[in-house]
Amino acid sequence: MVRRRQLLTFVAAAAVLVVATGGALTAGFRGEAAAATNGTLAATAGCGKAPTLTNGTRTITSSGQSRTYILQIPSGYDRNRQYRLVFGFHWLNGSANNVASAGYYGLAPLSNNSTIFVAPQGINAGWANTNGRDLTLFDDISRQVENDLCVDTTQRFALGWSYGGAMSYAVACARPNVIRAVAVLSGANLSGCSGGTQPVPYFGIHGIYDSVLNISQGRALRDTFVRNNGCTAQSPREPSRGSLTHITTTYSGCRAGYPVQWAAFDGDHTPSPVDGSGSPNDSRTWTSGEIWRFFSQFQSTTPPTTPPPTTPPPTTPPPTTPPPTTPPPTTPPPTTPPPTGEPGTCAATYRAINSWPGGFQGEVTVTNGTSGTINGWTVGLTLANGQAISSLWSGVNTGTTGNVTVRNADYNGKLAPNASTTFGFTATGDGATPPGNVTCTSA
Repeated sequence: MVRRRQLLTFVAAAAVLVVATGGALTAGFRGEAAAATNGTLAATAGCGKAPTLTNGTRTITSSGQSRTYILQIPSGYDRNRQYRLVFGFHWLNGSANNVASAGYYGLAPLSNNSTIFVAPQGINAGWANTNGRDLTLFDDISRQVENDLCVDTTQRFALGWSYGGAMSYAVACARPNVIRAVAVLSGANLSGCSGGTQPVPYFGIHGIYDSVLNISQGRALRDTFVRNNGCTAQSPREPSRGSLTHITTTYSGCRAGYPVQWAAFDGDHTPSPVDGSGSPNDSRTWTSGEIWRFFSQFQSTTPPTTPPPTTPPPTTPPPTTPPPTTPPPTTPPPTTPPPTGEPGTCAATYRAINSWPGGFQGEVTVTNGTSGTINGWTVGLTLANGQAISSLWSGVNTGTTGNVTVRNADYNGKLAPNASTTFGFTATGDGATPPGNVTCTSA
């Protein structure tokens, strides 16, 4: 978290920044981007190769300078699978290590090993982007990673808070044919906007009384892509001071595949706003879940026109056992079938997916093991002391600590006999203790 002294330094730095942006991608990199834009999935040079890059801090020469970045490769990396690539830019006086240790703004725990993460280190712990040097760093890191690892060229993303948000905005302006979408948290035009006329999916998040970078600066960044993406101009509703809430607006009229979202929250300059809490250090933020949903709506090669989920996954798996080849027995079946439970009852089981210092990710499977169809379900679980849900998907939760209930989402409440569905969540606290008293009731 940036201390007050650092925030004041940020304001002073912002006032005197003279940014000259530039830099160009190589012809090969541009060609790859154009192929992705035209809907043709271009495999990177690293696909099919045994990787030489490893997790941790990497060094690269860019614009004649030695620069560093932290790389996180998915567990169980498959050289023949194409992965998302997400850049997380740090704030002023922050570091790549800050971003990596915080799970890349909370996205890493949600990625389920689908994503390669990169956290570059800025010069003087910032992103002045003098003469386009930080855009060139973005290009050079992308090239190094993609020459060694298998990346989906239609799935490159960037995000950051404060100065990191400014750098993400600069990437969106200058690399519209490379980047698929960006999320800018409490940003301003501090790293430049070379180009800035092409559409890029954009998600802006800003506090209504930001004392470091006024919300008007965040609105200006948003409006650049409202225009570029052909969206209908509007003044989105924003929460009132003291409401301790946030309001997310999805713009209408945007070009298919180029949405714009805006989330204003009742708060100051923080990357982790929390509804209903006045503490800027509270880790139960909503931002990571909303950003991940925004990024994950974009599918390979064919950009969707609306966020998922729009069609529920099938709840009945295809048969895996062939019919018997011998005739059934001639002995008549018993007149009273064995008990199988009341029709439409359900069961819920929990499993731990991932954990990190101070937090964990869990998943609950809801199964209909009886002969009736379930038309809705509710799971109850008891979290241990110190555990608190920070984000949850594929369900709607009531409560975040202690006894929590989760009911089905609109698209996964109906379960045929023997079918199942899942919901997942991230939480703060020690994940070594699983939730107790996991129950399921059905409608």
